[in-house]
Parts: sequence; C-alpha cells; structure tokens
Amino acid sequence: MAGHSDSGTSEKKSSDMTDDIPTFNAENLQNNMKMIYYSRTFLSIIGGVIAGILGFTGLNGFIFYFLVMAITSVGLAAKARFSIHSYFDCWNRIILDGFLSGLMSFVLFWTFAYDIVHIF
Repeated sequence: MAGHSDSGTSEKKSSDMTDDIPTFNAENLQNNMKMIYYSRTFLSIIGGVIAGILGFTGLNGFIFYFLVMAITSVGLAAKARFSIHSYFDCWNRIILDGFLSGLMSFVLFWTFAYDIVHIF
C-alpha cells in the first residue's frame, strides 16, 4: 500500500497548522482504493463458491457473506499495520467502502456453485 506524502521533509514551515493536516497523494489514495475494491470482489467470488459448495441457503448464505467481508476488513487493516490514517483519509474507507459492492458477485457464484454441486 502506498502511504501519504510527508510534506514536511522538503520544506519546513513555521506554522503549526500545516503540520497537523495530513496530506495525501491522490494517486496513492486511488491505488489503495482500487486494491480494496479488487480484494473485496475477489473474496466475494471465493466466498460465493465456498458458500455454494457448503450448501448454504437463504439467510445463512448472506450471513456468511457478511462474515467474509468482516474478515476482509480486518485483513486489510492488518495489511495497513492498523495505521489506517497513514494510507487512507478516514477509517470508513477500509472498513465500509465496498462492503456491498461484491454482493452481486457473491450471489452469482453462490448460486452457480450450489447448482453445480447440489442440483446437477
């Protein structure tokens, strides 16, 4: 993951106000958000296949999805060494952003794997 840029190293300013405001490189922040999106989508697909193979139906499958997404959030925070503000502008980015974006992929692969294993 790419961290925020340290603006204080190139030029020292006398104002304490500028030292308190973290600056982020827009490219690094965008790259980090792409990584979150791709990680959640990939794990949604894998979780859907696992839920289908295990034969989860109804509410159990959706509970499994939210469990997978919670584990993904913890994994992403661990990847950032639990220093979320070094890589993202707020903690909501890593915890909640994209939480429901992989739901359609999850349902697609869940039903596909369930049909292959349990129906055919």
